[in-house]
Amino acid sequence: MVAARTTIAGYDETSIRYIIILKHIVMKSIITLLFVLFVVSASAQNFNAMQQSQEKTIKAAYKKKKVTELEYNKLMREQEIIKQTIYKYEADKLLDSHEKNVIQDKLDRAEKRLKRYKTNSERY
Repeated sequence: MVAARTTIAGYDETSIRYIIILKHIVMKSIITLLFVLFVVSASAQNFNAMQQSQEKTIKAAYKKKKVTELEYNKLMREQEIIKQTIYKYEADKLLDSHEKNVIQDKLDRAEKRLKRYKTNSERY
């Protein structure tokens, strides 16, 4: 005699196990995808926050007469370019590594330029 196999809705035990394993894989994939999307959107917000922080620092330095009007105008022009770059790259709602590097390089360059302008030992 052949032992009868348990079936549920026409599926045998091995098929049911296979379906359960596939469900776990799909759920883990969805969770991973959501996490990646959250990280990408969070990094974009960090770029905006960094740019706004730099802009506030530039305005404060100008107010305290740490930078000249010409330097201030150059720095603010650079901030506008950074804003436009962030806006352009965020248009597709997804930043790839090249776009992130470009934005970060622009922010770093602006930070260095501000430090150089603030500490050039000139009197105004």
